[in-house]
Amino acid sequence: MTQNPQQTEKFFPDIARMIDHTLLKPEATPTQVTKLCQEARQYQFAAVCVNPTHVRLCADLLHGSSVKVCTVIGFPLGATLTKVKVFEARAAIEGGAAEVDMVINIGALKAGDVDLVENDIRAVVQASHPTNALVKVIIETALLTNEEKITACSLAKQAGADYVKTSTGFSTGGAMVEDVALMRGVVGPEMGIKAAGGVRSLAEAEKMIKAGATRIGTSAGVKIVEETKCNIDH
Repeated sequence: MTQNPQQTEKFFPDIARMIDHTLLKPEATPTQVTKLCQEARQYQFAAVCVNPTHVRLCADLLHGSSVKVCTVIGFPLGATLTKVKVFEARAAIEGGAAEVDMVINIGALKAGDVDLVENDIRAVVQASHPTNALVKVIIETALLTNEEKITACSLAKQAGADYVKTSTGFSTGGAMVEDVALMRGVVGPEMGIKAAGGVRSLAEAEKMIKAGATRIGTSAGVKIVEETKCNIDH
């Protein structure tokens, strides 16, 4: 449904502050990451989301701004050891990350080993929260049944995570409106939900937000904000 300018302005007054400006490609260079940070400053995005090797650079470039540095842990498979995820999270936070997006142990979830999954999440939460770093838990919805999605969200909530997140963007699918709505129903109003993977337009972002997303992970943040401005101007 096409919105008129007044509706768009009302619904998206701060959409930039809901966007994690993302560059997670393995071939990303420092030059590209620098541009990402420059755009994040210009558009006042919530955060940049980069691989751990770029955290320090982003922290330096974004020093003094409101833009946070977000990184990924156990990415993109989630199959690393818990102690490795903990080390990775601590190292990233020491480097300047204020938010960490960790991938759950997907195979353990599918095998019904809920204790392993919950303990894996909790360990990263406990490594992150003392410095007030936020933890977003990537459940990789494309690989899960609805029952498994419900279980994953429940475990993330029980483990004290701050957000649940739909996808890495590197699996068989990305964010789906139905999944965001399902996740919101499970975690309730108090947790954040990050819709990530394939959100590339204002219309797609709007659908995710209406379904319950409070953060959008996308490499198309500039395009989305410019679409918003265009709608308001016209």
